[in-house]
Formats: sequence, C-alpha cells, structure tokens
Amino acid sequence: MTAPVIVWFRQDLRLSDNPALIAANKTGRPILPLYILDDINSGEWKMGSASRWWLHESLKSLNASLKGNLCFGKGNPLDIINALLKQTGAQDVFWNRCYEPWRIARDSAIKKSLKTSGIEAQSFNGSVLFEPQITLKSDFTPYRVFTPYYKNACLQNAPEPRHPQAAPQGLNLFHYEIQTLDQLELMPKLSWHKTMQTTWTPGEEGAQEHLAKFLDTGLKNYKDGRNYPAKNNVSRLSPHLHFGEISPHQAWYGAQQAMIANNCESDGAHFMSELGWREFSNNLLYHTPSITRENLQSKFDAFEWQDNPEALKAWQTGQTGYPIIDAGMRELWHTGYMHNRVRMIVGSFLVKNLLLHWHHGEDWFWDTLLDADLANNSTSWQWIAGCGADAAPYFRIFNPVTQGQKFDPNGDYVRKYVPEIAALPDKYLHSPWEAKDDLLAKSNITLGKDYPLPIVDLKSSRERALQAFAKIKAAQ
Repeated sequence: MTAPVIVWFRQDLRLSDNPALIAANKTGRPILPLYILDDINSGEWKMGSASRWWLHESLKSLNASLKGNLCFGKGNPLDIINALLKQTGAQDVFWNRCYEPWRIARDSAIKKSLKTSGIEAQSFNGSVLFEPQITLKSDFTPYRVFTPYYKNACLQNAPEPRHPQAAPQGLNLFHYEIQTLDQLELMPKLSWHKTMQTTWTPGEEGAQEHLAKFLDTGLKNYKDGRNYPAKNNVSRLSPHLHFGEISPHQAWYGAQQAMIANNCESDGAHFMSELGWREFSNNLLYHTPSITRENLQSKFDAFEWQDNPEALKAWQTGQTGYPIIDAGMRELWHTGYMHNRVRMIVGSFLVKNLLLHWHHGEDWFWDTLLDADLANNSTSWQWIAGCGADAAPYFRIFNPVTQGQKFDPNGDYVRKYVPEIAALPDKYLHSPWEAKDDLLAKSNITLGKDYPLPIVDLKSSRERALQAFAKIKAAQ
C-alpha cells in the first residue's frame, strides 16, 4: 500500500483554492485529510461556544465533501501527527499557514520536529492576500496606519494576490479513523445555537452560495448601504472567511468581476478595502502579538477603568435602555453575528459611557461571535477604545440615540430585536424615555418594567469618559 500524504486542515475548511490540498494532490499519492481540535496550545484563546457550533457544522460539511474520509483528532497536534506517521508510513505533512501567535509558535515547533525526524513538512499561504512578512515599510518596520498600509504595501508594492484555483478532481483519499466528529464535543450544552441554525449554512457550499448572492444583490450600493443594519448591503462573509470555507482570494477576485459586471466600481473597491482591513488586522497581530491583551498605546495602561458587574450584565444581555445597543446585543445572542456599524456603537458604549475595560467586550465577543477571529477581535476592540493602531480618537464617542436615528431611521432593526417597544412611533423609538406617559400607556409600555430605563446618562457619562482620558493625557 502506498503511504499517504497527510493534509492537516485548520482554518481552511474547503477543497477549492486550498494550496496545501492542491500541492498534496500533485504528488500522486493518497491523501489522508486530518483535522485536530487543539485546546492545549490555544490556552486562553481556545474557541468560544458560538465558534465551536460553527466548526462542528463546517467539519460535517467538509467530511461529506471528502466522502467520509476526514480523520478527526483531539489533543496535542504533534503527538497525533507523529502517531499517524508511524501507523500509516506517511513521510509528508502539508498545511496552510495560520497567523495567530500561539499557532505560529506551535507550527514552528512541529515543523522543526518533523524535519529533524526526516519528515517533509510544507506550509502554504491559504488564508491571507498579503503575508505580513512582505508588507513592511521601506525601513522594514510594520505599518500602524491602515491607509498607507493598504495603498502602499498591498496595492503598490506587494505581489498581486494569486488567482483562486479550482478544487482538485478525483482525489485519492486514504481512510484512517482516530475519533468521530461527535467525540470532539463541539456542540454547546445550552441550546442557544438553535436560532443560528435557521440563519446560517456553514461549510464550503454555503459559503460559495453566500458569496455569489452578495456579489449579485448586495455589492451594488455597498459603500453607503453597509452602514444601515436593516439593509442587505453587508456581506456577512466573516464566519466563512474565518474558518476558511472560502478564501479571501475568491472574495477579492469575485468582487473585481462583479463590480465591473454590475457597474459599481466604487462599491467593489470599498468592499475590497474591507478585505484589506482584515489583512491589516492580521498584519498587526503578527508583528505585535501582545495586542491581544496589552494596549498598543501604552499611555492607556494608566486609564481608570470602572468595575461594574451590573452594567456589564445589562450590556451583555441587551438591557441597557438604549434600543440600538440592546438590538445589537440581542442580534449577537440570537444569530452569532452583529452588524459592523452596530459593533462600533455597542463597543463605544461599553468602553466610554460605561468605562468598562475593552477586555470585557473582547471576551464576550470571543464567546458569542461566530466570526470570532483573534486578529479582528483584538484590533477592533483596541480601535474603538482608542488605544490601538490607527484608532478612533478617544474623544470620538458614539451617541446611541443619534446613531440609531441616522442609521435605523425607520426602526426596522430595533423593532426586530427589541419588539417590546415596537409600537412606539419612530420619533421616540431610539429614546423611549422621551415619550410622554400617555403615549407609553397607549403603546402598552411601562419603562422600568417592560423595557429598562437607561442605565447611564449619555451626557454625564461622556463627560466622565473625557475627564478620565484627560488624566492620562496630562500624565504623559
């Protein structure tokens, strides 16, 4: 029996445009497809509950595409790979690179160990358009501002992203079983994921259908429409990209073709720049691994964060008394997703109006987001807190009332997720406490009972935040 080539799937749960799989297929030898759940090396960054549900469904889909030949393992990857090498006679292990600090450290150690043992270990770029090693400034230091990073490093100086490749045909698959998918125990013990099943279709096929639909119906008017949470002009591709069910290359070149076909060059270019933000986040994490927990701007180390468990709980559960905030947090809980504009609003409210550390938001999103990505999550929370790279100035504090009025003017988004105040006229929907008692009674709403009163005053909490920021600015 011919010894197989092991293809170690990680954040690349697809057959098409999978460089490691395509390279392994070219060897002409059987392929042993492998997935390992590694909760050992990941430490505090092992996957949260929502991500585990998605992973279970995505692996189920991938296994079906591989005709039931996906080998599942759970534990330390080096131990599992070494055991497979011994038991199957394999001499090659192929994988696509990941860029989180703990994965880089683990993969480097594995590659060194395998090569010392005479095993061929090859890695490929399957998950970023521009690898962080090649997107440096002329002095070989990393960029910390997005616009020059994207325009200079990515669009001008870096090689053009490779074009996507079709899935290899006629794969010769090697079957070996260690554990079953169910034995990975990915499914949440609480049934909170049930509503997610009605919203999403994890897996490569679902990802391709989702991308095609967005490019056909959502890309046009994307630049403006993406700011309105009730509109269909956001891609919602982030979970599919995070788990590698589609590659960024497929999205990148798909957008190029669609924007020409649909005569929406500006919208297409804007969507491609959003893919560029994903690249920028990975670039920051690669060059500054401490960004997951440490303020990139060290002056914020002295910031006087508050300790308020009750306020944090109200924020997490969508009970703050500010409808756009509560709608966003409930959307997150019910769907595993939150519209990007609303993410900025709820983030600003947490760190500025409530003065709660951005770690609280980072941790909650990590557990509840289907697209919980270490680079995006960390850099985005630092951005909204004002302590990260290319960050929003700390004094930029989103007002949830005016944001709701501007970006949800008809109240479609709020009424969907905060139905207890749906009967209010649009004028008061984003500030129900301003409605007169007779109107509240007519709408069958008792504030403080049916819907909470605001947990904090916007004006005074804004002033408090600015005073806290002034202290660390003065201390410099």
